[in-house]
Amino acid sequence: MRLVFLTCIVMLAFAANSVLGRAAIGNNLMDATGFGLVRLLSGTAALLLLCQIQRKLIVQPWQQSLAGASALTLYMVGFSLAYKDLDAGLGALVLFGVVQITMFAWGAFTGQRSTSVQLLGAALALIGLAYVVWPKEDVSVDLWASGLMALSGLGWGVYSLLGRGNGDPLVATGMNFLWASVLILPIVYLADGGQVVTFAGVVLAVISGALTSGLGYALWYRVLPQLQPQVAATIQLSVPVIAILAGATVLREPIGFDLILGSVLVLGGIALVVRSPRALASPHTSSNEHAR
Repeated sequence: MRLVFLTCIVMLAFAANSVLGRAAIGNNLMDATGFGLVRLLSGTAALLLLCQIQRKLIVQPWQQSLAGASALTLYMVGFSLAYKDLDAGLGALVLFGVVQITMFAWGAFTGQRSTSVQLLGAALALIGLAYVVWPKEDVSVDLWASGLMALSGLGWGVYSLLGRGNGDPLVATGMNFLWASVLILPIVYLADGGQVVTFAGVVLAVISGALTSGLGYALWYRVLPQLQPQVAATIQLSVPVIAILAGATVLREPIGFDLILGSVLVLGGIALVVRSPRALASPHTSSNEHAR
């Protein structure tokens, strides 16, 4: 039950990130890459401060930090650059679809093969997500933006998989954020469209970085070693649905039948995957993967 509770907190944090980013970037309070930079810097500051308070030794092999930071940067940059040219619903579908493929493929490669029930549950959850986010009107699909979003999904999938072999979640996440803050600088400098910075946008970016990203990602790294890659991938399909429900609640928008039915399909699919006898990772899984 503790694992379930912590995982639910992580999904809520991820959904809050989506709402905060949409509020800042969607309302033109801040440009996408600038938002990502402030998010990373504030997350770094919060995480390293917590490490100092807890007197943790802030050290990690540079190869491990660079790998995590590169995957995190790929996720943030791909998402940021694709955001403006891709329908939000299709973007979410591409992003989480690639995360599913990446993590399921790694699970199969490392010998953690999916059961038929898990595959059915994952497919059902993905169909439910597609039903919720599919555009109600005809939209043009920008192939370049779709490719960037796919790279973003690959980055997040790899970042999640790397978390299964890390040591201290707080230190690992702090070092990942620190390196990623450096790696993203050239992208911010070369970004088209200029920089947009407002006080409200910075506040939203800081909240996203220090709280829902920094602490949320550290908590994600804490629960990941206890979950199969397939399970970790599938439960993330709940994030867009939670974000849509939260947005509808805040904006007092009506919740339609499509959202209710899609949410039921997503949750039902996740339940099938989670209730699988092999949903939890074995104690030796993360160490074996790290050795590879």
